[in-house]
Amino acid sequence: MVSSIVIIGPAWPLRGGLSAFDEQLARTFTDININTRIETFSLQYPSFLFPGTSQYTSEPAPKDVSIHVGINSINPFNWLRIGLKLRKDKPDLIIVRYWIPFLGPCLGTVCKIVKSNKHTKVIAIVDNMIPHEKRIGDEIFTKYFSGAMDGFLTMSDKVSKDVKLFSKKPTLLSPHPIFKHFGEPISKKAAREALGIDKNDKIIIFFGFIRQYKGLDLLLNAMAVKEIKEAGIKLMIVGEFYEDAQPYYDLIKSLGIEDAVILNTQFIADSDVKKYVCSADFIIQPYKHATQSGVTPLAYHFEIPMLVTNVGALADTVPNGKVGVVVEPNVFEIAKGIQTLYQHGADSYLNHIKEEKKKYSWEQMANNFLILHQQL
Repeated sequence: MVSSIVIIGPAWPLRGGLSAFDEQLARTFTDININTRIETFSLQYPSFLFPGTSQYTSEPAPKDVSIHVGINSINPFNWLRIGLKLRKDKPDLIIVRYWIPFLGPCLGTVCKIVKSNKHTKVIAIVDNMIPHEKRIGDEIFTKYFSGAMDGFLTMSDKVSKDVKLFSKKPTLLSPHPIFKHFGEPISKKAAREALGIDKNDKIIIFFGFIRQYKGLDLLLNAMAVKEIKEAGIKLMIVGEFYEDAQPYYDLIKSLGIEDAVILNTQFIADSDVKKYVCSADFIIQPYKHATQSGVTPLAYHFEIPMLVTNVGALADTVPNGKVGVVVEPNVFEIAKGIQTLYQHGADSYLNHIKEEKKKYSWEQMANNFLILHQQL
């Protein structure tokens, strides 16, 4: 029986999808009468590891989630203090988020200390066991972290297989749930009016932090394909650059597609996300490699058909021809997929999206943690 849970991971005042996820998971456990709080970071990354403009949100703290800000990722004395406090608190379950090896020493040490109380079980929720951008020490840090875990919950089969490279402990697969905190969908007409976009424009959207593995360069090259240009399709890029932006600007110019690209490369507040997503005909995820993506549940929430590339676990949650299209990660296949979406029309995918999204509930994810806890 689980009566108390501590989630260790990003949360307010840190911004982004991981924070939103952890906060919604905490709400879900609270809704089923499990005392839940989040232990988050006072310092998550040193500035040299964070390529965006800020790690922090300007939005107010959520009033329905208990959040304690106190973990310093680079201070071992802090790890000892946090670990001893949690050991004394004796929660039944700690859920610790793992997405980058840099945090392995911090999170692994905290969890090893907590487990010395011989009561608390620790489950890692793993976004990436093997990082997209590799650094010295990745394998050592991940092995250390894995040794402190009792079990693992993953959101894709690819990550489950990666976990088994480091640990033989119980692992459970539970798909990424659909975000709820962005508000209800608004009409395309209202969204475009808010953004000043012509109601008759053909708009596709690339959403999220811009990193090399996400394949924006492939999509930009696809925008220069003759059939795409002749169709008058425009690409809206919404999200911060997490790498040097200049090569992308140079590519747009060299391809001669300046008039077909709309740039919104500042951080988008959660309250504004629906305006951008709902203004689009289709969401495009042209990733070169991936595990899972938080953009897919976003598309499901706002009921926007999508294109994904056949990499990692992206295709697992996007039935081809039903909620969108799955293509190989190259320029001409992406261009052909965009044409297919417009040929079929967004309405042809809507019923399938409504049915498919029922699989991705927060209640199911919360229950899967409890099931895994029983196995430990």
